[in-house]
Amino acid sequence: MKEEESNIMKAIILDVDGTLWDTTGVVAEAWMQAASELMIPPDTPITADRLKQEFGKPMDEIAANLFPTLSESQRALVMESCCEYEEFYLENAREHLLFDGVKETILTLSQNYAVCIVSNCQKGYIELFLKKTGLENAITDFECFGNTGLSKGENIRLLMERAQITDAVYVGDTKGDADACTFAGIPFIFAEYGFGSPTHYAHKITRFPELLEYPF
Repeated sequence: MKEEESNIMKAIILDVDGTLWDTTGVVAEAWMQAASELMIPPDTPITADRLKQEFGKPMDEIAANLFPTLSESQRALVMESCCEYEEFYLENAREHLLFDGVKETILTLSQNYAVCIVSNCQKGYIELFLKKTGLENAITDFECFGNTGLSKGENIRLLMERAQITDAVYVGDTKGDADACTFAGIPFIFAEYGFGSPTHYAHKITRFPELLEYPF
């Protein structure tokens, strides 16, 4: 992560899953392995398509949807195991997970703007993303549900206050992202190629590099 800068005026805040990369195939395999070893079957098989419906939600909500018959404490234990397997699978994945042009576009944008990440993911996931993609030095700051327990809208506000950001847009792919932007009071750019289909947004992109043409 970059050294903290003061008086940052403009920022591009990014979602991860469905916006920067698609890990659903790898994660589905990892979570099914974890559930199998714990001998706890999910409500329905965990597939990439199923995860595309869940990603973007807070981890506790995903756990409730996948394992509805378990208690809250049991879900927490299962998800802890799932995340451990997920980290191992992602670290060793050889698949190309990034959407086209993501790395190059972020490197270009970071020359003129503060590029940040806010996600509903677990603690350590953004760090893994940055390590795997080599984008550590391009990202000014990041925050997630796993660190704070806060909603995405609250985490957007938290990050903006911490980094002294007064002008920002958020790029994401779900209705939850759109709602978070409404809460935080910033424009939402819809990544149409992602997992969701929100109906309200300030701008839409069909490919991530189109951000280079956006009039920030």
